[in-house]
Amino acid sequence: MRVELPGIEHWRHDLGHCLQTTAGVLLGFHGADPIDVLGAGWGFGYRAGDVRREEYYFPCLRGSLFASIAPHHPITSTWHEPADAEQGWREVRAAVAAGQPVAVAADNYHLPFRPAYRDVHTNHLLVVYGFDDERGVALVIDSVPPRFQGEITISELTAARDSANPVVHDRDLFFTARPIGNRWLEVGVEHPLPKLDRDRLSAVLTANVAGYTGEGDGGREYHGLPGLQRFLTDSASRLADGDPAVIDEVFVVGGTALAVSGLHGDHLAAAARRFAEPALAELAREVDRIAHHWSAVRIIVAAGREDPAAAARGLATRTAALLADYTRTLNRMSRFA
Repeated sequence: MRVELPGIEHWRHDLGHCLQTTAGVLLGFHGADPIDVLGAGWGFGYRAGDVRREEYYFPCLRGSLFASIAPHHPITSTWHEPADAEQGWREVRAAVAAGQPVAVAADNYHLPFRPAYRDVHTNHLLVVYGFDDERGVALVIDSVPPRFQGEITISELTAARDSANPVVHDRDLFFTARPIGNRWLEVGVEHPLPKLDRDRLSAVLTANVAGYTGEGDGGREYHGLPGLQRFLTDSASRLADGDPAVIDEVFVVGGTALAVSGLHGDHLAAAARRFAEPALAELAREVDRIAHHWSAVRIIVAAGREDPAAAARGLATRTAALLADYTRTLNRMSRFA
């Protein structure tokens, strides 16, 4: 039996990760504009200690993973955790045969089209959209550079999906030491998806601004602008104290904030063109500036292993600038809400 689902095309956002890339491919299959969907939400929330060593990590404060990355749209997802590799492929194959492409977790070390092949372990996400039983191949698409779409053997895919994802050397940073476990992600999209008009944009921005008030912030729950300030301030203190765990935590959590901000900036820029509102374009540039800050935050902590005290000072300085720009941008955004 051979199945190849139509409508599978590359999509990627420069500031996103394999989560946003995979989501964009799946949303495109469902006829949605990824920028409209993934770029609508803009907020900050994190539960201390929740971070996982995955490229596709995202703080799931709204239930499912896709409900969290697309909070303004009727989209859900379910992680499946098969007992073993054989069951895992059987489940993925059945979903694809039923007409649904799925996302699968995989170790780049075992994927022949990835630059990390046979070199570096990691915890990656990509889409399976077909298979050929007779030839023993699966059809996959991975839009993360150097991007690939086509066939790999089912045995290669199985090795990547069944990997223990070990730490082998000091280049296995951030996304190792978490077994892949043959996990796969089923996505549900409720049609029709809402169309972006001026009233809907206003409602989305109103909700985003309200989310930054920090309702529910406190203790191990970081929410909104107060939570963001606490998270980065706490992280700088931990860095100064030499806590090595804070480096991975800020790098991974900061990556989610970077992706969300980058996508939201492009969402606003697209809305500015659609509605011919130059002030929205300026707001988009303000959000882009915040994405720039998050890039700097990640660089500061990633380079902080040798001198954590210096990294702590750099993080504190960057936090002050980041919070000032958040405050100004949210004040400006409230005028559109």
